[in-house]
Amino acid sequence: MRHARIVRFAMLAAGSLALTPAIAVTRPPSAANTSPTYDASHRVFRLDAGGVTYAMGVDSEGKLQTLYWGARLASGDPLGPAMPAPERSSFDPAGSLSPQEYAGWGGAMTATPALKIRLADGNRDLVLRYDSYTIESGGLSILLRDAQVGVAVSLRYTADTATGIIGRSAHIENTGKQALVVDSAASAAWNLPRGSDYSLRYLTGTWAGEWHLQTRAITPGATVLESRRGSTGDENNPWFAIGRGNAWSETHGDVWFGALAWSGSWSIRVDEDILGQVRVVGGYNPFDFGYKLSPGQALDTPVFYAGYTRDGMGEASRLLHRFERDRILPEGSKTPLRPVLYNSWEATEFKVDEPGQVRLAEKAAALGVERFVMDDGWFGARNTDRAGLGDWVVNRNKFPNGLKPLIDKVHGLGMSFGLWVEPEMINADSDLYRAHPDWVLNFPGRDRSEGRHQMVLNLAREDVKAHVLEVLDGLLKDNDIQFLKWDYNRNWSEPGWPQMSPDEQQKVYVAYVDNLYDIIRELRKRHPKVEIESCSGGGARVDLGIMALTDEVWPSDNTDPSDRLSIQDGFSQAYAPATMMAWVTGSPNWVNNRTSSLDFRFLSSMQGGLGIGANLLEWTAADEATARHYITEYKAIRGTVQKGDLYRLLSPQDRAPWSATESVAGDGSQAVLFAFQRQGEEARPFPTLRLRGLEPAARYRFRSIHGTVAPGTPEVASGAYWMEHGVNVLMRGDLQAAGLVFERDGKR
Repeated sequence: MRHARIVRFAMLAAGSLALTPAIAVTRPPSAANTSPTYDASHRVFRLDAGGVTYAMGVDSEGKLQTLYWGARLASGDPLGPAMPAPERSSFDPAGSLSPQEYAGWGGAMTATPALKIRLADGNRDLVLRYDSYTIESGGLSILLRDAQVGVAVSLRYTADTATGIIGRSAHIENTGKQALVVDSAASAAWNLPRGSDYSLRYLTGTWAGEWHLQTRAITPGATVLESRRGSTGDENNPWFAIGRGNAWSETHGDVWFGALAWSGSWSIRVDEDILGQVRVVGGYNPFDFGYKLSPGQALDTPVFYAGYTRDGMGEASRLLHRFERDRILPEGSKTPLRPVLYNSWEATEFKVDEPGQVRLAEKAAALGVERFVMDDGWFGARNTDRAGLGDWVVNRNKFPNGLKPLIDKVHGLGMSFGLWVEPEMINADSDLYRAHPDWVLNFPGRDRSEGRHQMVLNLAREDVKAHVLEVLDGLLKDNDIQFLKWDYNRNWSEPGWPQMSPDEQQKVYVAYVDNLYDIIRELRKRHPKVEIESCSGGGARVDLGIMALTDEVWPSDNTDPSDRLSIQDGFSQAYAPATMMAWVTGSPNWVNNRTSSLDFRFLSSMQGGLGIGANLLEWTAADEATARHYITEYKAIRGTVQKGDLYRLLSPQDRAPWSATESVAGDGSQAVLFAFQRQGEEARPFPTLRLRGLEPAARYRFRSIHGTVAPGTPEVASGAYWMEHGVNVLMRGDLQAAGLVFERDGKR
């Protein structure tokens, strides 16, 4: 049985080591990274990138310590040497007070370690000390060892020149003569400057209510963000931001932020110790974790990315957005703009057939839609959610001649064609389950829980992985498909792997996700023109790991345009609008029965990748004209919306009555302003909106997509005018919206 993360660790001569990728989905090209430096006299490592300096030093005891992480310093500024922390008392040993980069649980360590192991002979003591380093291809690798125990840990660092975002991961090898079990393994431990006034922001949610932004003070003790679900989960998202007290805002204040690139169970723990040292330790979730390494075997952790800015939460988000667009997405900076998409689910649900889909495709094409996606119900015995999952063959009762006639029709209408799949799941009522009931996650002799009437295929098994790849590859070979909506509609339960020995079964948490990544990566290799959306009952699997292999993500099944303002605001704290799909669906909305205008629905959805999910057969001629207007306008601004800089001007969090965002093109030539009033109260006017990110001396001409502005507003004014004087949008009543476009005028 092959496991993707068990690899050989090759040591080179003269104390250097061979660098291995932190995870296979990470692509840190050397051109995007700055060259680290090493000061041998003080034993200090330093990375300078963007506006950030990150420095580490080796103390006299051989411990690798964080020395500095913050605004960029001058090249000659002294850093180090690292000094061991003095023992404060017998209850506060030095080993727990030193800000170690990657501490093992051993010696006098009482703080949260980065790595905890147990050997076959019962020893659990692990003290990691500096051994050597290598600088190669723009990255830094530092080797730590506990030679007596037989553990070598290679810490891998990259630094993105444009954003200053650091990527960290660990390669953990058993170099001893007996087997060991990794009880917990972090990707990194981040140490902030000492202080007692930090606060934490993080994202929480549930199905149809994802992406709620939370803020809490960091005090002595711990805050644990995690998913134990086998996948990322929407209860918490693997992202954090930390600022100083209440002094940080959208525009001001020191902010340290990070995101974990892992789509399985994960944990991020934020601690403040007795001396005000704040540590963030993140990686695999230690709950039910146990990864056995025989001699010579190794485990690679996911990458944990983190950055810093002195310019507030808004700039932290913009740095992450830029990093995701340029360094994480599969096509990087060459990623094409997201097409306007139509999805047939709301119109047909499981009642799909060729004539019905053709009628919807014709309607969509007439509106200016560029991609037609047929959702669930096209395969197997799939007439409800109780049957068919796992049987990825075309239902010939619904499509007697296969999918080709429909696909040809869609292409003939000038649209690309997409299809919904959920390849990781299986119904009990399916041919696949009847043939292979052992292919699901299970504990022998125990009940097999179902969610949405389905179970989870165990992708950790090589035969299951091969089958899923084969059927998807065949689907794409046999049909001219340009897009897959890849869904995942339940969490794990009974995560057993009976085919493995008991001491190997908990590897399922790593092997499953590794094989998922392998399948998607291989599909992309074989079908490079096929794009993929990551969906998990909404936003339950959004992270930098899955984002590195897919082109867009689905943030929530909740398409109510008012709720979406908060959902999209929370999403944008961590993830780029370029990746975020947003649909215009029917009214009243199915989630909450709220009625809203088509104008409000379109403007809400135009803040990301625009899609339509409504039943077009129910639209009037006036609705169609409205849709054509907004689709035409969106195509003129989507480059700015998807790849520009996002400024959150008014927050819709905590059910606030107003929301406003502004997107500015990278070259400053265009800005797009969206403003929303959820409810009008006491004749209060909408707040003045002061734009940001424009060129102060340039002249900008505005036009309205929808909505009116106050009398006397100039058609053309300087960037300074729009940013300092601002613009007043006129709104009265509930669920009102406006969209304005500011174009740089040719006259200066």
